[in-house]
Amino acid sequence: MLFNSLEFLLVFLPLTVAGYWLLRGRVALGWLAVMSLVFYGWWNPAYLWLLSGSIAANYGFGWAIGRSGASLTRRAIAACGIGLNLALIGYFKYANFFLDAADRLLGTDWQIPAVVLPLAISFFTFQQIAYSIDAARDRLPPYRPLDYMLFVVFFPQLIAGPIVHHQEVVRQFDRERSRQTPHPIALGLTIFTLGLVKKIWIADPLATIATPLFDAARDGQILTTIEAWSAALFYTFQLYFDFSGYSDMAIGAARLFGIVLPLNFNSPYKASNISDFWRRWHITLSNFLRDYLYIPLGGNRSGNPFVNVAVTMLLGGLWHGAGWTFVAWGGLHGLYLGAHRAWRALRKNEAETPWSRALSWAATFLAVMLGWVVFRADRLATAGSMLRSMLSAAPFGEPSLLHAAIATSLFAVVLMCPNTLEIAHRDRPALGVEERHLSASPWLTWRPHPAIGALLGVVIFLALQTLLLAPESEFLYFQF
Repeated sequence: MLFNSLEFLLVFLPLTVAGYWLLRGRVALGWLAVMSLVFYGWWNPAYLWLLSGSIAANYGFGWAIGRSGASLTRRAIAACGIGLNLALIGYFKYANFFLDAADRLLGTDWQIPAVVLPLAISFFTFQQIAYSIDAARDRLPPYRPLDYMLFVVFFPQLIAGPIVHHQEVVRQFDRERSRQTPHPIALGLTIFTLGLVKKIWIADPLATIATPLFDAARDGQILTTIEAWSAALFYTFQLYFDFSGYSDMAIGAARLFGIVLPLNFNSPYKASNISDFWRRWHITLSNFLRDYLYIPLGGNRSGNPFVNVAVTMLLGGLWHGAGWTFVAWGGLHGLYLGAHRAWRALRKNEAETPWSRALSWAATFLAVMLGWVVFRADRLATAGSMLRSMLSAAPFGEPSLLHAAIATSLFAVVLMCPNTLEIAHRDRPALGVEERHLSASPWLTWRPHPAIGALLGVVIFLALQTLLLAPESEFLYFQF
């Protein structure tokens, strides 16, 4: 079930919200957990057993760790739990990829039955790995089974994040506390609707420009320079508004239940360097990779920090998908981060000027966009063809004034307009939203008002009309 589907908007979401607020105590939490399982099972009921088994096994490991007093025993049990999670994701997501690589390298012909990738396996697996590690570190609160299950299956974040930490959300399952959240319905609907608008009125139309060009490159057509840059630029903005829209819809849907999810997207194309980009893009994934991979590898303190960041980004790229394009994209960002670290050390005593900041922003945006070409391509050969077309002068192609006007407007929006969380900053719409996220224009700051509610109703009505006329489309991060 998609956030932008009519069955979700007109049936599932109103029914789930109404049941949650009408019921009392832990019955309401049980209702929310059951409806979250319905949400997941809508895609393929057969994989409910996989999700349920993963939850039961990880809760059992956590319980066993909590009952163990010896640090070594706790770590051994946690290692078994982590191994089970890695085996699960390794089989369903990477088995075909690694066997194909082995066949090419060794000349073998190993075959396994076709494996269908279970929806959200990367997200619920990472959340539970963090739970096991924290349990072994003796940082595990005594969670009740229902609380733990809801932490994993809570539908606003189940499919494509944010990757929530158990300590962030489980404490919010206190029903009396959630009822004290100020105007949860009004704020939640506002944030959710703004995300829906980004998805159906910006990201999906941009796909009609970018997708045919990438498909042409996939089919062997050599794009002109203008076509290649158009494909790269419009996919860069499509992915931005698609993921930004999803992140808003996830946070907004959670607020309908009085639950606050962590900040996951914070205007990343405003970043002036690649490290800043990763502090703004998929923030919860960046935090997970930092806390549970980069720092355990040694971080900045031990070993070679360039190697540590390279390994972290390679695995981060592989997390996105079982393909060499994702590995190359992760490796490319590892090089970016290493180069930025070296550049910062070289120029640490030089003062930043407006011109140097503007140049740094342009270099960062260009580097990110080139990386998205590799990320989007179906294979490395396609990415290579696209990049060659972008970097060559012939055939140049004919510029489109319409595309230039659209691109200029998109740059203006992402660089000059406040994002959704800045607009709603007064009510702390996400964990991690602080005063530094203040909107530059007070008149754009959200506050509950009948006029805003009426405008929101008009926007929702028009959005539903759009969905009636256009086929629903998946969010891009659903494939990961």
